[in-house]
Amino acid sequence: MNSPLLELAGLRKAYGALTVTDDVSLTVSEGEIHALIGPNGAGKTTLVGQISGLLPSDAGHIRFGGQDITALGTPQRTRLGLGRSFQITSVFGSMSALENVALAVRARMGTGFRFWRPASGYVQAQHEAEAILETVGLGGLAQAPCGQLAHGQLRQLELAIALAARPRLLVLDEPMAGLGPVESRQMTQLLAALKAQYSILLIEHDMEAVFSLADRISVLVAGRLVFSGSAQQVRDSEVVQRAYLGDDDE
Repeated sequence: MNSPLLELAGLRKAYGALTVTDDVSLTVSEGEIHALIGPNGAGKTTLVGQISGLLPSDAGHIRFGGQDITALGTPQRTRLGLGRSFQITSVFGSMSALENVALAVRARMGTGFRFWRPASGYVQAQHEAEAILETVGLGGLAQAPCGQLAHGQLRQLELAIALAARPRLLVLDEPMAGLGPVESRQMTQLLAALKAQYSILLIEHDMEAVFSLADRISVLVAGRLVFSGSAQQVRDSEVVQRAYLGDDDE
């Protein structure tokens, strides 16, 4: 395995007497898909919030690309190459798929909030957005209004928006959420293809996808990591079977 790209050391987050993440330490290596799984209420969403900068940690440290980013906010982490997609899809429904991605490209370029100029005026951003849409399988739907896209296509679009930031690491929060079997297989194939270019921290309840994609899997239960290993080691672990595989994810 390559050197660590993301390093979490002793992360803790509590709300009063409730400890949601408890001394969590893990690494994501360059070129790796590392899956994070756990039962309902395990603290996965809170941990992702800490990684992305949306939630401050009460204790512990986060290093990304060798740099301590514990005190940095979400925009600074994004500029360093830490990209995130969300469990609930959020796009501008009145805009086309191309406009959504072009706006994200322009934001990265520092021109994303000059709304009085049309997106078509930024030729470089538009061309890059078109290429990203091709990458995620939406090239033929570039001009489609987002309000007309199917749920699976919206998940692909959200991934395209994350890619517009040119991330080194993609933190994907349940990209299979709400997808049917065919759409889940398509998303799994897409993520497998992206592995050649991006490291991925995958938070996912679809165990078929997790076992298919992940190089390593870490299991979070009641805020603590209880197991980390290969897909086969996770399959064989009695601890994991008791704690997770018989339950639903959050």
